[in-house]
Amino acid sequence: MAIDFHDKKNRFTYTNRFADESWMNTIQSLIPIEKIHHAVDVGCGGGIYSKALLEMGVDFVTGVDFSKESLQGAKENCKQIPNISFSYGSALHTGLQGEQFNLVLERALIHHLTDLQACFREALRLLKENGYFIIQDRTPEDCMLQGNETHIRGYFFELFPRLQEIETQRRHSSKSVINNLKCVGFKDIKEYTLWETRKVYDKKKQLLKELSERTGRSILHELNNKELQLLQRYIDTSIKSDNNIVEQDRWTIWTAVKK
Repeated sequence: MAIDFHDKKNRFTYTNRFADESWMNTIQSLIPIEKIHHAVDVGCGGGIYSKALLEMGVDFVTGVDFSKESLQGAKENCKQIPNISFSYGSALHTGLQGEQFNLVLERALIHHLTDLQACFREALRLLKENGYFIIQDRTPEDCMLQGNETHIRGYFFELFPRLQEIETQRRHSSKSVINNLKCVGFKDIKEYTLWETRKVYDKKKQLLKELSERTGRSILHELNNKELQLLQRYIDTSIKSDNNIVEQDRWTIWTAVKK
């Protein structure tokens, strides 16, 4: 069963992390953050990366999500933070005024979509001239890597091969992303690989607890409770260390410019 982003019980599933320094350093190396006055985080979830953009020096951030529950979680997550707002809308129809943003960020979003051109046209509409578009997602190749004590996600697919089929089928190839960016009119398209630190766990039991709650891992909603318990035991056995587990995921990032 796929995750229901509109279910109240999932309100905080994408709020309980912080964007890692590895992510922030990468983004700062790709675009001139000092020129980003207003950014929009499309598919903002719990606002984790909206907050990170502000920490990096962006003046104002607008988060957009199609889940009212996620937006409520984001608002609570960011309630003490100035210069951030949240708006209900989808990646295809954000409802925001056009040509108002220097940056559109879409992180971990496009694998939920089939019509990339419609999504990218909306991003193009939102951007000012010379504005930047950053897409971060996993390609099928990113999903096929083996599991180890750093790449925890790989264990999911080793134990349940059907998850790999689900995962790879919903992921877009880099060629498809680039071609669709070109089709809608984006320029200066570039591709990068990022090993992003997802989270550091002081104890293995913290990781196992997070897995049991499916926190921030939509793919685990494809498993029933018995299968999830089996996965926990498999990972518990596979990871020998009990302390200081650094979880990383491999992502592909595409940057493009509106000209």
